Amino acid sequence: MHLCLGTTPTIQQTMIFQKVVPDEVNRASEVRRASAGKPVNVGRVLYTLGEDAIVCVPLGGDTGRFIAEELTAYGVQIDAVPAPHPTRTCVTVIDQHDGTVTELVEEHAPISPQVRAAMLSRLQTHLPNCRSLVLSGTLAPGAGDDFYAECCRLAVGLPIVLDAKGEALMRALPQRPMIVKPNRAELAATLGIDPNDDAALRRVMVELIGRGARWVIITMGKRGAVVSDGKSFWKMGAIEVPAISAIGSGDAFSAGLASAVAAGRDVPDACRLAAACAAANTLIPGAGFLRLDDVKRLEPLAKLTTW
Repeated sequence: MHLCLGTTPTIQQTMIFQKVVPDEVNRASEVRRASAGKPVNVGRVLYTLGEDAIVCVPLGGDTGRFIAEELTAYGVQIDAVPAPHPTRTCVTVIDQHDGTVTELVEEHAPISPQVRAAMLSRLQTHLPNCRSLVLSGTLAPGAGDDFYAECCRLAVGLPIVLDAKGEALMRALPQRPMIVKPNRAELAATLGIDPNDDAALRRVMVELIGRGARWVIITMGKRGAVVSDGKSFWKMGAIEVPAISAIGSGDAFSAGLASAVAAGRDVPDACRLAAACAAANTLIPGAGFLRLDDVKRLEPLAKLTTW
């Protein structure tokens, strides 16, 4: 079983327009409403890959019930920690004429010390049956910058995929998570520099490994990803597909990593499945939705080269 844990779930409302005209009334040609947020997306992708996954997130109000019921109906196991505030809603606006995707994000309400403690308790309950732990998403106010560090400490020895940024990432590194997977923008915000050339990328990857990460993967959107254990370096180009929306592709990448690593594949090879999941996610509106047939078709197109 894979445990997908985070503190900032959401309902994602995707609105598709033929063209968005500023300062005018715009009527959507299609609207989709689904559970989302990084741990939710990861869990749904793992389920699509045929994996047993549990999503552990705080949920509150009618929106929280919607997420729990929708995931359960989809087939994903949910272990929700009750929260006093309604779970947030975020909106994705797709403009088909201009080919743009705009995200409107509602920030997550603070979580209480009781909710934080309950999440750590749920983690400990599930650990004996875990094949991997995926920690992902911005931490909600009240969780504390050391929340992921504490999760990593409790799960020592388990394959951990950590998709985080800022202090949450840096404080977790001494616990030696197996894989840390920020995107380039998150890495730039974390370190205060933009690693915009190969030499700079290598330096920051080595720095993160020196601070405790065993593997570092930096995803770069259409530029693909780079991978390192501090000694060897690999580069993977993005798989070219007729993308509709890339939102959730980083979460699909994390899910593919967790699935492949738990199956015994080494990290560079696991990136092939991860890249196929990320590309397949772009073919369907919404975040964390993909077709297994697309993943199988795309994985052979993932090209990993030494760098």
